[in-house]
Amino acid sequence: MKIGLFGIGLEAYWEQFSGLKARLEGHLLVVEQKLSAMHPEIINLGLIDTPDKAFEAGAAFRREDVDLIFLYVTTYALSSTVLPVVQRAKVPVIILNLAPEASIDYTVFNQIGDRTKMTGEWLAYCSACPVPEIANVFSRTGVKFHQVTGVLNDDPECWNEVKEWVEAARVANIMAYNRMGCMGHYYSGMLDIYSDLTQHYAHFGGHIELLEVEELASLRKTVTEEQIKNRVKLFYEQFDVQSDCSQEDLEKAAKTSVALDKLVETYKLGSIAYYYKGTGNTDSEDTINSIILGNSLLTANGIPVAGEYEIKNAQAMKIMDSFGAGGSFTEYYAIDFKDDVILMGHDGPGHIAIAEGKCKVKPLSVYHGKVGRGLSIEMSVKKGPVTLLSVVEQGGGKLMLLVAEGESVPGPILEIGNTNSRYRFSIGARKFMNNWNSHGPAHHCAVGLGHISSKLHKLGKLLNIDVVQVC
Repeated sequence: MKIGLFGIGLEAYWEQFSGLKARLEGHLLVVEQKLSAMHPEIINLGLIDTPDKAFEAGAAFRREDVDLIFLYVTTYALSSTVLPVVQRAKVPVIILNLAPEASIDYTVFNQIGDRTKMTGEWLAYCSACPVPEIANVFSRTGVKFHQVTGVLNDDPECWNEVKEWVEAARVANIMAYNRMGCMGHYYSGMLDIYSDLTQHYAHFGGHIELLEVEELASLRKTVTEEQIKNRVKLFYEQFDVQSDCSQEDLEKAAKTSVALDKLVETYKLGSIAYYYKGTGNTDSEDTINSIILGNSLLTANGIPVAGEYEIKNAQAMKIMDSFGAGGSFTEYYAIDFKDDVILMGHDGPGHIAIAEGKCKVKPLSVYHGKVGRGLSIEMSVKKGPVTLLSVVEQGGGKLMLLVAEGESVPGPILEIGNTNSRYRFSIGARKFMNNWNSHGPAHHCAVGLGHISSKLHKLGKLLNIDVVQVC
């Protein structure tokens, strides 16, 4: 990802006010340094003060293929020196309306005496002056823009907002180049998860690779005994393998896990959605029945895996994981009205990196609602703040993001070999349930650590996707 940066000024000022240009260029350098601490690829085109320079800057940003532009307003500047830059670049623009200090020292200012010098001093502080002009022109010409207003230094609130824009742009870039594998088919009759793949290209970009379970089954046959042995050893390191897990089941899971890694490498996958019955085909049944541990390892290593062929939720999990929050596959289990919490979890893969302690591996004699038996993951999400994210396909096909912030709280869970946590929401379990469902999400969502709704709102603005937050 590349971030574009430029400052603006008015060329006529430089001869009139000695030292003003150098001073403003120094402020721009401070902005570059702060952005560079957040992201290494900053393309700084300097102070743009004429239309000619603006056209050149726009062409330069296009050549550099920047994903986001920060427009630093250093002083008054004509909108005609701004518009050509962003029109040519055609990427989202963040207007940085940053004063050099929290306030002007009025006593010192008024004692300068020389009105020309006083005007030059004032112009170093008047970054707010052209922002309405720029906003007006951007609005009328269809340029998407957002604003950050604050102080150049010693303003944590301002610079945290800038950092969130950078993080959101990074996640948008990840999604734009993500390769998602869709393996198998939908769970028959689960209508809410059916999705228009072309709409995912339209909203997120990326690439979707349609995969055959038979290919994974074929790759299992290439796995060596040594690879199986090493993967079983890894299972014991990464999971709390329960004593009633058979060696045979562990070796089956290890074989599938190694094969999954090969499949991911072959197609350069960044996320996966899968489901398959495999009935009547022993190789396919063995492959799908033994897939949970391998998928859990992938999910913990930046390749989130969503079961039941839930493509929308694979996208949600990838977004959450790209923000560093995790992103574990989950759904409603039950409501505990006594404690005012909602029990949420899911069978299948869990996100090891956001678990409270080691994930337990337990054998199940039946996969409820699915074919076969085998090893499963039981875990709870770490206690503390969490965010839920659902990618919702609305009537007409347009996607939106549905968000809620809550808390993962301690208490008893259902020890059934599934992921399972207790979540409390500020608006209470009843109201949360009604509000969340009123927006028509699928019954799956992604849960991650921390409260990151402000970042998700920014991502939605960069992707031009509506974001609705229920709490």
